[in-house]
Amino acid sequence: MITELQLRYGFRLYPTPGQQTALAQAFGCARVVFNDAVQARQDAHTQGLPAPKAAELSKRLVTDAKRTPERSWLSNVSAVVLQQSLRDAETAFKNFFDSLSGKRKGRKMGAPRFKTLRDRRQSIRFTTNARWSITIGGKLRLPKIGDVAVKWSRELPSKPSSVTVIKDSAGRYFVSFVIDTEPEPIGTDAPDVGIDLGLGHFVVLSDGTKITAPKFLRKAERKLKQAQQALSRKEKGSRNRDKARLKVARAHVRVADARRDFHHQLSTRLIRENQAIAVEDLAVNGLARTRLAKSVHDAGWSAFVAMLEYKAALYGRRVVRIGRFEPTSRVCSNCGVKAGRKPLHVRVWQCQACGLWLDRDINAAVNVAKAAGLVVTACGALVRPPTHAGARSGEAGTHRGDLSSAEPRADRRGKNHWDSPW
Repeated sequence: MITELQLRYGFRLYPTPGQQTALAQAFGCARVVFNDAVQARQDAHTQGLPAPKAAELSKRLVTDAKRTPERSWLSNVSAVVLQQSLRDAETAFKNFFDSLSGKRKGRKMGAPRFKTLRDRRQSIRFTTNARWSITIGGKLRLPKIGDVAVKWSRELPSKPSSVTVIKDSAGRYFVSFVIDTEPEPIGTDAPDVGIDLGLGHFVVLSDGTKITAPKFLRKAERKLKQAQQALSRKEKGSRNRDKARLKVARAHVRVADARRDFHHQLSTRLIRENQAIAVEDLAVNGLARTRLAKSVHDAGWSAFVAMLEYKAALYGRRVVRIGRFEPTSRVCSNCGVKAGRKPLHVRVWQCQACGLWLDRDINAAVNVAKAAGLVVTACGALVRPPTHAGARSGEAGTHRGDLSSAEPRADRRGKNHWDSPW
């Protein structure tokens, strides 16, 4: 049982030109200290020496370096920023070695690399001992930077444990507060649901609800193409090229922001309306190497599932992942008979055992819920509504027999489908 959670609260920063210069200097100093720490570890490894300890690196790369002419400018920024940069380097090496030994789950991590000026995303972190504060006027007071204007969209529930200042590729500044909070259960009378993630429909629920994929990247491709073409025509190293690069970055962040907002709204809705959610553990990395790569990246399944998981922990809900090899699209959710593999263009199929016509996505969502051990209603899997629902046997009309023996009509493309209400 999780008793405490750490959440991030992000807000937009609006530093003045002088504060932007001070932040740029802080970003540069943090980058230099990080690179010096990586170089020190590499030199020790080359010479066959044990890795230097954190205290040794702090004294050599920060305290003693400030007294040298080559690194005297490190004194112009907060010492906490430099110490946190050393801690980031230590964490990067720990994650790398844990990945090699198998202690760290997920993809194998590479060795820490040197940071460069070309890294468009830059950040620095202040802990509580840095004496940062929020002024009475609502500004963020940072050491050796000043009082920076913040666009507050909500109140902080408690005192943050750390503050991170971020500059993204589009030149925007953000501040991220780490807050320790406790779960807030919102009731246990909600139903269970299984979801099937897709490309045409982003989410299909086991109750028959379908949510169309917004396809933000596809819709913005024309503007992105024009901005990229304009960038390619600019001379390298010129100021016009920097302006064109900024336009490309802003076009991309608009797409990313719209996708993130869609994920947040949908994940919050699903968590609030359902007690338990079952989702398939998709092989996103493998799908991203196929011809569907652009659509897979545009959907952002991994980010969406991650939001579901942390919001479920926050609100007392439950998210269950099932194995990616479960044949959810091949098994009839009504009788459980396994059918063969079906091509992607087949969206409706008939079970040869029970004769029901099934919607491929809804049937998969029901099977996902069943594989997770959830209790769901599979009524949404039948895709053809009764043609004469509510008609009495004595009324005039043509009776066409049982639905299970009927055949779907074919459209102009030769694909079978029903006039479904979903």
